[in-house]
Amino acid sequence: MSDDMPFTVEAQAIDWVVRQRDPAFDDWESFSAWLELGPDHAAIYDRLASLDADLDDLPHPVEESANPEPPMIASRRTWLGGAIAAALVGIVGFSLLDSGATRIKTDAGEHRTVALADGSRIEINGGTIVELDEDRPRFARLESGEAMFHVVHREGDPFMVEAGKARLVDMGTAFNVIRRRDALSVAVSEGLVLYNPDRENIRLNAGYGIEVSDSGGRPRVQAVATHSIGSWRKGQLVYNGASIAEVAEDLGRTAGLKISVSPNVAALPFRGALLVSDDKERVIDDLTALAGIRAERQTEGWLLTR
Repeated sequence: MSDDMPFTVEAQAIDWVVRQRDPAFDDWESFSAWLELGPDHAAIYDRLASLDADLDDLPHPVEESANPEPPMIASRRTWLGGAIAAALVGIVGFSLLDSGATRIKTDAGEHRTVALADGSRIEINGGTIVELDEDRPRFARLESGEAMFHVVHREGDPFMVEAGKARLVDMGTAFNVIRRRDALSVAVSEGLVLYNPDRENIRLNAGYGIEVSDSGGRPRVQAVATHSIGSWRKGQLVYNGASIAEVAEDLGRTAGLKISVSPNVAALPFRGALLVSDDKERVIDDLTALAGIRAERQTEGWLLTR
């Protein structure tokens, strides 16, 4: 398998399943080495291999050919690969674009981790779209939503993240990026990130973040508690002056809550920590109690108001 493509573990497992259907397959040493690369590899492979076995019970596609035997084998394998790939889209939520890019989309409340070929990984929050490029393995584009990047340092080969009009050049670190409808937030927990090195060239060391509005104005750099960066991964959202509108957006993405915000509370600053759990009523109660506002239950979700 190619080592320079940002495939997920699931995509790699599919490749092994399809390759092992070939009677001539004998690369068991490499397969064993792949299984040992991560604790989740074996479980993911077993799940897809079981799916492969289930497909054997389905009827073979009908081939229109004067000599059906050889085409039947080739077609069976193509059909199998397509069937597993279709199932994978439902499992991991990515698609291959015509440009060769991999587009990963998560639903609200869904969290996913993508391992890259260079050892880096991306933890993706709900309601997020991330695009990877097989021709640029040290590159990612955050189209919308939130993701935590853990980047392996390579001398002379920095990792680049695009988010809107911004370019983030990472020198081997961990940082969280939120691409909102009209703004960008970046917070660095380890190492160093350069914000727009060809323009503002702002250095963000660990413990600092930047807020940038699409409407213009100077980027705002501020200190950030490192323990709070990417805390959504642990079911906690920590704020120090974010607007209620931003908090509602974050809860929608992280917890899958449907929250509308009335104009009279949207800009109110919020400070505090919210624990995200399956008890959605409790999350809303905590938010309203800390913010001094109220929530009206609607047919779908809540409305935050005075």
